[in-house]
Amino acid sequence: MMIGVDLAKAVFQLHAASMTGQLRFCKKLSRQSFLKFMAEQPRAVVVMEACGSAHYWAREMTSLGHEVKLIAPQYVKPFVKRQKNDAADAEAIVIAAQRPEMRFVEPKSAEQQGRAMLFRARTRLVQQRTELVNMLRAFLYELGHVVPQGINNVSRIAAIITEPNSDLPEIARIECRDLLEQIEAMTVRIATSDRRIKDLAGQADMARRLQTMPGVGPMTALAVEAFAPPMESFKCGRDFAAWLGLVPKQHSSGGKTRHGRVSKAGQSDIRQLLIMGAMSRLNWMGRKSISETSWLARMLARKPRMLVAIALANKMARMIWAMLTKQEDYRTPATAIAA
Repeated sequence: MMIGVDLAKAVFQLHAASMTGQLRFCKKLSRQSFLKFMAEQPRAVVVMEACGSAHYWAREMTSLGHEVKLIAPQYVKPFVKRQKNDAADAEAIVIAAQRPEMRFVEPKSAEQQGRAMLFRARTRLVQQRTELVNMLRAFLYELGHVVPQGINNVSRIAAIITEPNSDLPEIARIECRDLLEQIEAMTVRIATSDRRIKDLAGQADMARRLQTMPGVGPMTALAVEAFAPPMESFKCGRDFAAWLGLVPKQHSSGGKTRHGRVSKAGQSDIRQLLIMGAMSRLNWMGRKSISETSWLARMLARKPRMLVAIALANKMARMIWAMLTKQEDYRTPATAIAA
C-alpha cells in the first residue's frame, strides 16, 4: 500500500491506494493522532512532499517501519486535479509517486539539518551586516562623503565619523556610531560561526577529504555535507553538477541541440560557494598554480574569466562526486595520470 500525506502544522490529509491505484482510504487527522494512526498501520510506502517538517516526519515514519519517499513539490503540481485542496494534494502525491520515472528527494538526518541551520544563520548575519554597511555608506553620501563598497572599508567609515573636525551633524554622528556598534557585534557573531564551521569541518572525514581540493574550504565542505544527498544517489558526476544547476539550460527541439546559460535550477548554496572557490583559483595568486598546458590555461587565454569559473565549478562538482564515491582524497591531474 502507498499512503500519500499532505503535511501541515495541525491537520494532515491522508490518501491511501494500492500499488495498482485502487483507493483504500482517505482520512483527515490531527497532528496528535497522525503518529498513533501510522504506528497501527502495516508496513507501507509513505510519500510526502519535500516541504517544511518533511525530513522530521520521514525519520519518524522510518522508525515505525515504513518506507518513506519525498517528492519535490514542483513534480506533484502537474498531477493535481482541478481544485486545489488538501485531499487533491494528497491524491496527487500518490499518483506522482507511482510514476516509474519519478525522482525523489533523499531524507536528511537531524545532524544534517543542524549543520544547515548553522550555515543559513551565518548567511543571514552576513546579509544583515552588508545592509547596515550600505546604509552607513548611503548616510555619509548624503552628507558629502563617498566610501567604496566592501566590508574592509568600515574602518574608513569609522574614521570619518570619529574625526574631531568632521562636518557631520551631531545627531548623524550618534546614529552612525550606533550602526557601527551593530556592525561590530555582527562581525563578532560571524567570527564565532566561522570557528564552529571550521571545527565541524575538521571533525568529519567527508569534510576533511573535500578540503584537499584547491578552491574548497571549510564553508564549502560543510555546505556539501549539510545540503547534498548521498553521492550514491547520482549515477555520475554530471548528474551531481546538474543537481547543483551548473549545466547549460536546454532549448532543444526537432533534433537540434541548443544550449543556453547555466540553469541555476539546483542547490544555490553549494553552487555559489563552488563558483567563489573557482574564482579564487583564477585570481593573480591562484593562477600561479595553473599549468600552462592545462585545459584551464587554454580556456583562460580565449574565454572570459567568469565563464571559465563556471566551467571550473562544474569540473569541481564532478571531482567532488568522484572523491566521495571512491572514498579518495584529491589528486592533481599529473599525479592521477601517473597513478
